[in-house]
Amino acid sequence: MSRLTIPKLNRRSVLKGTAAIAASSGTLAAPAFIQSALAQSAVELPFYYPVAVGGPITKLVDTYAADFQKENPNITLKPIYAGSYQDTMVKALTAHKAGSPPPLSVLLSTDMYTLIDEDAVVPFDSFIKSAEDKAWLASFFPAFMANSQTAGPTGVQTWGIPFQRSTIVQYHNKDLFKEAGLDPEKAPATWTELVDMALKLTKRDGPNTTQWGIQIPSSGFPYWLFQGLSTQAGAILTNADGTKTAYDAPGVIEALQYWLDLSQKHKVHAPGIVEWGTTPKDFFEKKCAIMWTTTGNLTNVRTNAKFPFGVSMLPAGKRRGSPTGGGNFYISSKAKPAEQEAAFKFIRWVTTAERAGQWSADTGYVAVRADSYEAPALKKYAAEFPAAVVARDQLPHAVAELSTHENSRVTKAFNDGLQAGLTGTKSPTQAMKDAQAEADRILKPFQKG
Repeated sequence: MSRLTIPKLNRRSVLKGTAAIAASSGTLAAPAFIQSALAQSAVELPFYYPVAVGGPITKLVDTYAADFQKENPNITLKPIYAGSYQDTMVKALTAHKAGSPPPLSVLLSTDMYTLIDEDAVVPFDSFIKSAEDKAWLASFFPAFMANSQTAGPTGVQTWGIPFQRSTIVQYHNKDLFKEAGLDPEKAPATWTELVDMALKLTKRDGPNTTQWGIQIPSSGFPYWLFQGLSTQAGAILTNADGTKTAYDAPGVIEALQYWLDLSQKHKVHAPGIVEWGTTPKDFFEKKCAIMWTTTGNLTNVRTNAKFPFGVSMLPAGKRRGSPTGGGNFYISSKAKPAEQEAAFKFIRWVTTAERAGQWSADTGYVAVRADSYEAPALKKYAAEFPAAVVARDQLPHAVAELSTHENSRVTKAFNDGLQAGLTGTKSPTQAMKDAQAEADRILKPFQKG
């Protein structure tokens, strides 16, 4: 008996043939094996994205999703706008524990250890198969990979892929520099220059200060802004394994004392806690002449500042330095293999040099790979707006953002210590010693020996 040979069918021919049969009979549906093949080839890919519904970012993401689907009609990409990074992380872990997480999420790079400990994500290494895949993985800036890779049983593994990443940069109002007799094209490049210039930029009306020389936010996530100072003081806050912190290192205490001195000794910075959310607004309203904030605010500043402004690297203490920041792509461990492969395909697609460059030009985030700066969209944008490359040029001085196991608790201990120091509740030394003691207690189960 001869074996029956069934010719290979592509999706278009199957659909065309099925439609013809249905049209001729009016009742006959596609055979079961064809329906099954079509169902298996179609993948729905919901993914969590950390932003509230509405606004320009969601429009950009929606456009990427639509463009990807045009090129990959068997993959239905469904962005779910899940709120803040913190909201998105809570929703992702809740869905993971319930057994139905989205296959793909954009979460903070600092969530890496927590996601690993929860067995919520898979490493990317198994998806890296071709020479092109390896070249793609090697294309990302090493500074961003520091919060994306960690050692595992089989060596260093990649758990997240950089997407919307940032560093802290320094913005200054050029008009106010001119009024103070300062060179508007020269931002402070050292801690000493920052104090000297801020003294000239601070304005007072009797007992009231109407314009602060410098503003560094200390609410929300003060550890991140402070990490600029601690890095400049030569201190590294945690080890590469996320199991130990050095909150009470001499450089950390020195950095906190410097931050406190800006308000208490030099009186060029508002005392107490300065709000993250209102700092750009204060800058626009000329309530401060210099501010430190994320490069992710670059488009916001360019749109809303009604005066010429400069963007520069953070000033140096013993060295220059800034932490990186922002979000990575992660793939769920509970997603089906076809969903994981589809997620990886989208991540590869959206992080090409050209698209990463376009994303940077559209949002102000740092392009995550060096060759993006040769892509037409970003090259044109950088030529028109040179401030766009400052964060990139700062990356050789950048360090990994604070991230450990039990990250939210360990970071909270540090934030509490910083705020105690800034408000005068504790001395910088005592505040950091107490923060370190709490971090030691939380991280003890993760420490060997």
